[in-house]
Amino acid sequence: MPHASDNSIFTAITDALDWSCNTGGMDREFFSHDALEVAPKLLGARFGVQGPAGLVTLRITEVEAYLGVGTTGPYDPGSHSKDRRTERNASMFLDAAHVYVYFSYGMHYAINFVCSPSGIASGVLIRAGEIVEGMDIARQRRVSRRTENGPGITDRQLARGPGNVAQALGITRAEHDGKDLFRAPFSLHAPAQPPARIASGPRVGVAGSAGGSDYPWRFWLPGDPTVSAFRRGRNAPA
Repeated sequence: MPHASDNSIFTAITDALDWSCNTGGMDREFFSHDALEVAPKLLGARFGVQGPAGLVTLRITEVEAYLGVGTTGPYDPGSHSKDRRTERNASMFLDAAHVYVYFSYGMHYAINFVCSPSGIASGVLIRAGEIVEGMDIARQRRVSRRTENGPGITDRQLARGPGNVAQALGITRAEHDGKDLFRAPFSLHAPAQPPARIASGPRVGVAGSAGGSDYPWRFWLPGDPTVSAFRRGRNAPA
């Protein structure tokens, strides 16, 4: 069973994926497809961010796809770019393989990989992962943001949830939004081999219909301890 709670709705989809564009590395062509196609193929990839303190690298274990203006898929009411381009979501409309960073709930940043050609908005939210390099740096960043003393942060919690991913990697909107995924300070490497199994289900905490089973656009590695717990969004259908 998947580690994330209440994930009985998961579906194994690995056999349905074409991994041919992923096995030899990732390039701009890989990201030129829409987020629904790209998202599951990012699982197991290693994403690194170089900062003043050093390099921190994440093995991606959980993602969510979001579609916006210009995509051929169904209308996505959960997407920041569902209706139009704004100052906030402008990076979603850049060429494939750029980064969209936003500030969420006035509390933390979240990082998305931009997919689709320029002018078409779709992106993959990096929800969770395992820190495989730079663990001490990631831990220091996480600890420094805590407002009260409590139990220590375990290894699996360092990048569990999108806010923790951004914090562990040192991601901010001012420094990283709109940057090219294939230029410094980023590095991205495809997994050596595709995961044995992938699960899919509704997105976490997304309100209304976009958080229901009609949008099973969250993908994760079942059984991986870094995957975040499922939480149904406000008024999302069961």
